[in-house]
Amino acid sequence: MAALRKASAYSKKIVRPYTRKSARKNRAYIKTVPPSKIVKFSMGNQAAYNQKKHPLVVKLIAIEKVQMRDNALESCRQQIFKILETEVPGEYAFNIKVYPHHILRENKTAAGAGADRLSSGMKHSFGVAIGRAAIVPKNKELFFISCANEKAVKSARNALNKTKSKIPCRTKIVFEKLG
Repeated sequence: MAALRKASAYSKKIVRPYTRKSARKNRAYIKTVPPSKIVKFSMGNQAAYNQKKHPLVVKLIAIEKVQMRDNALESCRQQIFKILETEVPGEYAFNIKVYPHHILRENKTAAGAGADRLSSGMKHSFGVAIGRAAIVPKNKELFFISCANEKAVKSARNALNKTKSKIPCRTKIVFEKLG
C-alpha cells in the first residue's frame, strides 16, 4: 500500500468539492468511490441514551475549519472506544458526528529520467480517487459522549484529551448537564 500524502496537500484551501458521485455514469465525475474506513458511528449503550438515562454530555468541538481524513476519524474512534469500554463499560453512548463525504484525489506525476513517458502532466489533472475526508466547519461537533455518572464523564474527558493529538485542528472539550 502506498504511503498517505501529508494533510497540507489537501487542506490549504478548503472549498466545496468538485467531486460528484452519481448512480448515472454520465453524470458522475468520479467513477469509483473508495470505501469509508470508519466502521461504526454509534457505540455504547444507545438505548439508555434514547430513554434519557444519561444526564451528562461531553463533546469534542473543532475550533477552526478543517478537512479530516477518514482514517484519522477511525483512529480517534478506536482510541475513545477502547478507553471507555475498559473503564466504564455500558455507562456511556458514543457517536461520531461528522461523515467523510469528500473524495480526495491525487494527480500522480513522475519525476526524473524517462518521466515524460510515464506522466501526462496536467493534461488530465482531475486525479484518481485515493481516499475520503470530512470537511468540518468551524465550531462543529466531532464526537459526542453521553454519560450515566461522574466516573464516566471523567473517563470521557480523559479519552477526548488523549485523542486531541490525532486531530488536525485546535479543539475544545465541552461538558453539559441535560435537563
